[in-house]
Amino acid sequence: MEARLAPLRTAIAGWFAAGHRDLPWRRTRDPYAVWISEIMLQQTRVETVAPRFSRWMARFPSVPALAAAPLDDVLAEWAGLGYYARARNLHAAARVMVERHGGRVPERADEVLALPGVGRYTAGAILSIAFGQPAPLLDGNVERVLARIFRVGGDPRASAARERLWSLAAGLVGGGGDRAASAAMQYGDAAPPHEGAAVQHGAPSPSHINQGLMELGAVVCSPRRPACLACPVAPLCEARGAGEAEAYPAKGRATRVVDVTVVALALSRRGRLLLCRRPADGLWGGLFELPSGEPLPGEAPLDAARRVAEERLGLRLPPRALRPLPPPGDRFDHLLSHRRVTFHGFAAEAPGGAVRRTFYDAHRWVGPGSATTLGISRATARLLEAAAAAPPQTRPTRSKAHG
Repeated sequence: MEARLAPLRTAIAGWFAAGHRDLPWRRTRDPYAVWISEIMLQQTRVETVAPRFSRWMARFPSVPALAAAPLDDVLAEWAGLGYYARARNLHAAARVMVERHGGRVPERADEVLALPGVGRYTAGAILSIAFGQPAPLLDGNVERVLARIFRVGGDPRASAARERLWSLAAGLVGGGGDRAASAAMQYGDAAPPHEGAAVQHGAPSPSHINQGLMELGAVVCSPRRPACLACPVAPLCEARGAGEAEAYPAKGRATRVVDVTVVALALSRRGRLLLCRRPADGLWGGLFELPSGEPLPGEAPLDAARRVAEERLGLRLPPRALRPLPPPGDRFDHLLSHRRVTFHGFAAEAPGGAVRRTFYDAHRWVGPGSATTLGISRATARLLEAAAAAPPQTRPTRSKAHG
């Protein structure tokens, strides 16, 4: 196997070193920057991440700065990147680093893996790119490249194929020999040697190997119509040799999309809207939103909105108080990875009295434009835009009640 791996790692690392996309996180080996970029890039396109990464680093330039920031500020800066548990885990991990690691990203594999939100892939990226350690990684791009080079059959999400791919990734980055590959795969208790040591022995750097694999999958070895003529490892690719490049990796079962209906209420008092913060766990955890809830079976959206106001806020709305938001806020679909959420937005003047929350853990009355300083989802931003665009004649007369 080593006879096959050696030319592969040389070709991949050399191709990456010779020229690659100029991305902001590649201009530094700061472990903090590497960590932030890898978390941002999970399930988010590079084109979206690039400007957001630079903005994040300007606002939270270090582990201590991130740890000291209020979680609401962190979620607000993350708004629009999706999968908000990633932002909560970044904040929690930064606090762990301050408490246990002197405010720095740790170098030991076991300590990196113990951080909130860090799994096998992220640990491999941090250890190899930031610290030059022979730690493997496997994301969708690397998975596709290795499955084609070695013609690894089966659904890559299944355990047998996945462990085979991890083994190949470990062998590539290990620098040669079963011992190196095993140590990289298992993330031994002691930190492996730094990149400098590997270079001294003439081996391509783990950083260039892993980044080369990811880059190859992103710009050459695409899911459809891979650019095999531009591929630096085309002569070594088994799938290409068999004329079956697009057949690998095998396609798994499509995930079933669940349809969900949600009613949202834009409740105003004296020109301010009510925003409520969701519990930390679950969908959109820790984010502020317009008070929302799901209709009961057979319940009309308007009736559901009145019920949600009473059950979750302790506010009783007369039947005619609620009016649909202007299109598209009155009804629109918001697609998530496994859900299609249909929102029905309503506006009303909030009745007097205190807000008595259930489900939510905090609430605020915010003025125009203030919501953007809070952590909100794209769906909430869309609803807020519709609420702001509502013509005066669609809004009920304001109550003089205070609360």
